[in-house]
Amino acid sequence: MMRLTRFSTAALMLILSAAISHAADGQLTIAIDMGRGDGVFLQPDGLPIQALVKNTADLPIPCVVRWTIQTDQDQQLATVSNNLKLAGGSAQEVVCEFSPPTPGFYLVKCSLDFALSDNPISASKILAYRPEEIETELTKQNDFDEFWQQTLEDLAAVAPEFALKENRDLATDTHDVFEVSMKSLGNVRVRGWYERPKLAGKHPALLRVPGYGGNMRPTGRTETIAILSFNPRGHGNSQDDVPGKPQDYWIRGLDDKQGYFYQGAYADCVRAVDFLASRSEVDADFIGVTGGSQGGGLSLATAGLDPRIAVCAPDIAFLCNWERYFKTSKWPEMDNWIADGQDRTWESTLRTMSYFDTLNFTDRISCPTLFSVGLQDGVCPPVTIFAVYNQLAGPKQYRVYPHTRHAVPRQHHEERWTWLTRELGATAE
Repeated sequence: MMRLTRFSTAALMLILSAAISHAADGQLTIAIDMGRGDGVFLQPDGLPIQALVKNTADLPIPCVVRWTIQTDQDQQLATVSNNLKLAGGSAQEVVCEFSPPTPGFYLVKCSLDFALSDNPISASKILAYRPEEIETELTKQNDFDEFWQQTLEDLAAVAPEFALKENRDLATDTHDVFEVSMKSLGNVRVRGWYERPKLAGKHPALLRVPGYGGNMRPTGRTETIAILSFNPRGHGNSQDDVPGKPQDYWIRGLDDKQGYFYQGAYADCVRAVDFLASRSEVDADFIGVTGGSQGGGLSLATAGLDPRIAVCAPDIAFLCNWERYFKTSKWPEMDNWIADGQDRTWESTLRTMSYFDTLNFTDRISCPTLFSVGLQDGVCPPVTIFAVYNQLAGPKQYRVYPHTRHAVPRQHHEERWTWLTRELGATAE
């Protein structure tokens, strides 16, 4: 049910300057306001969505206001339009009340058609309706646990050959810095940067993992925490055995779960935890993991595979809920890969990917988690992240940023760091 009305500025909604579009002549503007400060609606009584329409011209402007609502899978649910005449130099607020059929994410668009221009102006935003109630079935195959148990046994059979090379140019007043290397699954050499506190004693540790094709470097932080900024195979300084080609990571070896790129990458992250746990200066009871995008997915997978992880902070996580992912995010790269193989189908591809879907690791993750979500993210859609979040039984929190796409604002980086160091018991020096 949709209803279009006008209401005063005293209505009980917080104004979010969500998206502003200007008419070609600059006389009309429209801004969508989504009620709650983070664009998330938790109440069960529908979505009151408002838009502020302004006329900066001296003369009145007649226009047609048109609302459209569609799902995150491009299914149009409703359209309503109404005539509006804006007096010169005035502003009016219009509201669309919509009752979504299910919890989820919805694209709201408000358009203005007006006589002074052939081109309508519009503003659109994705908003969340009761996202904590989204239910998602696991896609775990019967031999999922057996596959990962064997993978971990194969990793354990590889001698890690940890080696450190000090880099005094990168040292700080609080930390010595080393380039560290180790052997991982398939005898692949991987590397990272280790910041070791100069203060004597045992310290908590943090594993940082990269986004797709990223290159992790030392942080320069001063807290008394050991930090491993780690590059799994194909990333950063870990390209000796697996050259980095970020455009094809997720289709490398995808014909078979055994040998798929992310089997090795997940094992690399567990080997990085092995390194931290081996260090005499590290308190192995307090090891955390964090990363953004692919790094968010790697963080979740590491927490699912390694019970030594005490806290996990995935940002705008990739590698979540593959079945829904490809329904809400279009990737011609994957379409082309499937079309190029005679025996490849979406069904077989998703079956292989299910072994690496962090959704299927959720029953293994019990440590505290802090998620972040960009509400307008089309690269890692929020619905896929909440599918994972909602399955977790342990202590968990999330932060939704209403205006960001595939990113989080600067303040979240500091909030995440504060949360991690507090959970790990690190202190400032």
